[in-house]
Amino acid sequence: MKVGGFLVNSRKIVHMFFKTLFIGGIVGFITSIFVNFEQYMQFIAPFNALDLLGVVLFYLGYALVFTVVSQTGFFAYLFIHRFGEGFFKSFWPIVQVILILLALFDMAYFSSDNIPLWFKLSLVGFILVVGLIVSRIKVTKTNSTAFIPSMFLMVVVTALELSMVLRAGDVRFVVLMVMPVLAASAYQLLILHKVTEVDEEHQRRIAERRKARMERLKEKQQASSKK
Repeated sequence: MKVGGFLVNSRKIVHMFFKTLFIGGIVGFITSIFVNFEQYMQFIAPFNALDLLGVVLFYLGYALVFTVVSQTGFFAYLFIHRFGEGFFKSFWPIVQVILILLALFDMAYFSSDNIPLWFKLSLVGFILVVGLIVSRIKVTKTNSTAFIPSMFLMVVVTALELSMVLRAGDVRFVVLMVMPVLAASAYQLLILHKVTEVDEEHQRRIAERRKARMERLKEKQQASSKK
């Protein structure tokens, strides 16, 4: 199966999907404890198991939704990257850098006025630092040409995913979304080269099954021709 020009193993894609959901869900849930600690505390002291479970499931559900948004953005990025390479050719890295700068500027200056400027700048700095760290790790695992595309995913795609909550102006909601989104994007990016690498044993089994089907089909045709 091909995704965004990459040859992938369907089994690996499914594994990556659920592993990403798990990571995003856990990160989002832990974030909710710090962001909305008082909501948890009102059901811990005094202890109310049913209401506490409801709060846990509520924020876990939020985290999973945001993780799915990140997964959608990741696969969209694969197609965008392939299209950009074909359309802009050698200028694609320059275009990506320009879009990265525009995305950072947009998050800092075109978000809701209800969000304090210090938070906007802190958010931009945080996303930029995380993007640099993840992109650097990606380079060490693959090659130097992966740096700019990795930054594009971590900054531009994240900015697009956050655009709605940044316009809404709820700081807590922004934090609740940005953490699972970044965690999910980082994991998918760092695991992509393993998902797309050719599994020779898997390819051999596919070839053997295809050969067996062709032999069975040939046998049926021979049997029908004898009748």
